Amino acid sequence: MFAQNTCHLHLLICPVRHGCCVIRDLPTTSNNYKPTEIVLVEGSRVFESWKRPPPPVYMEFFFFNVTNLNEFLQGAKPQVQQVGPYTYREYRYKDNVSMLETGGMVSAYNTKSFVFLREKSVGDPAVDSITTVNIPAWAVMNTVKDSFWKSSAVSIWMNSLGVTVFTTRTVDELLWGYEDPLLARVAPTNPSVEKIFGLMYKKNGSNDGEFIYHTGEQNYMDYGRVETWKGQSELTFWTSNQSNSINGSDGSAFHPLLSKEERIYIFTPDLCRSIYMEFEKDVEVKGIPAYRFTPPRSVLASKEENPANEGFCISPKECLGTGLLKVSPCRKGAPVVASFPHFYLAEDKYVNAIEGMSPQRTHHQTFLDLNPTTGVIVRANKRAQVNILINRISGFPKTRGLNEMIFPVMFLNESVVIDDASAARVHKLLLIVTLVSNFPLIIVGLGAIMLAVLIILLVRARKQKNEVKRIVFTKPLYATSTEDDTSYSPVSDKEKEDPQNGTYIGLTPKADPQA
Repeated sequence: MFAQNTCHLHLLICPVRHGCCVIRDLPTTSNNYKPTEIVLVEGSRVFESWKRPPPPVYMEFFFFNVTNLNEFLQGAKPQVQQVGPYTYREYRYKDNVSMLETGGMVSAYNTKSFVFLREKSVGDPAVDSITTVNIPAWAVMNTVKDSFWKSSAVSIWMNSLGVTVFTTRTVDELLWGYEDPLLARVAPTNPSVEKIFGLMYKKNGSNDGEFIYHTGEQNYMDYGRVETWKGQSELTFWTSNQSNSINGSDGSAFHPLLSKEERIYIFTPDLCRSIYMEFEKDVEVKGIPAYRFTPPRSVLASKEENPANEGFCISPKECLGTGLLKVSPCRKGAPVVASFPHFYLAEDKYVNAIEGMSPQRTHHQTFLDLNPTTGVIVRANKRAQVNILINRISGFPKTRGLNEMIFPVMFLNESVVIDDASAARVHKLLLIVTLVSNFPLIIVGLGAIMLAVLIILLVRARKQKNEVKRIVFTKPLYATSTEDDTSYSPVSDKEKEDPQNGTYIGLTPKADPQA
């Protein structure tokens, strides 16, 4: 029941979602060219790296530990301390990949697993404890709050079991699951309820269901675009067709020839919706040029700021402010609210309600750095926060002293940077692309050089021909002695003309200058 009442918010990302798909070759990148090599089919240059991305992905978890619980329950402002990171190496690959007979599409399951990295963590998750919201208790209370008899029964169970609205658990328990006493009591009465709860329960070695992707064969702009998820071409969680649309890729692949003016759409099952990103600035990663795309404030804006988001309101009374998204419809009614870490890009009232919140762009922004020529992800950070909506609930005295607020539980930072081997391939590719795209200029340049060489040769040949005509011959055609012994002069001062043979030239001994 509540194993999935949390928001493991996979906003991204090729690397972050499935790693970085490195394109090994590309014939050309002219804007009029459709890259036929960038297709998701067996034998293409991107298929293997799409299925098993090479760069390492890291998942960091940060928890908010409540430091003044008793005072808070009596009406004081809650104080939290950030604890983390607890870092895991994330392995992602696409499983059960098969080409559809209709052509142009491929189906796959996105499988992921996690391995703890002690050297990159602040402590031992099996030992470190966190005091936080008792998510199973709040989920159960919200489920039965409209029934007097059910809420009364659950309240009695909570008292008898000693269940409170806050709990202290180890990091391991909060992430990977523990048997909750209240869920164990509820489970026999409802087959859909599981007695194990964890923020990442059943997320290790599992998948999000079947995806069907466009291969990009028919149109390279459709490369990696999601056609259906779990057999659905649109969602059923929200109140408008636009909100229920499945748009863009799953974050693992993006079409080549990106433009700064376009929006990048990503569908993420854990957010139960599609989001978009916009160009922010030019960046460079390991010498590779990239465009940085980030989700703007309008993505999670209130319906007043962005009327297009009205479809994400569960009801007119359950429409949260800017910076938040209530994902209860796809979390079996649990009061789970998604945001960026420390309520980054959210209204100030959510930040000010909790002592210890400090939103910073550098540490809490989600972004994608994409090479515009190839669409390859060279760096990415997906940062998302899990919160619980807490308030007074009729029939539950334990909530009597609480005011309505969005209470932070934890946030994650899923990151990737292209590895050196993949970066070298991209560099080689971009060099080839540069040469190919500049091929007409190279041809024109070579032609100009050859023309210049030809002109120079012609000028030299003409000059030599003119010089030959100006030579005064002072040597006979046949000489029998060296230049030092003889000279050539007319026989007499007046040269004799022969009508048939021309002028007579006589050979005389060379005069000695010292004589």
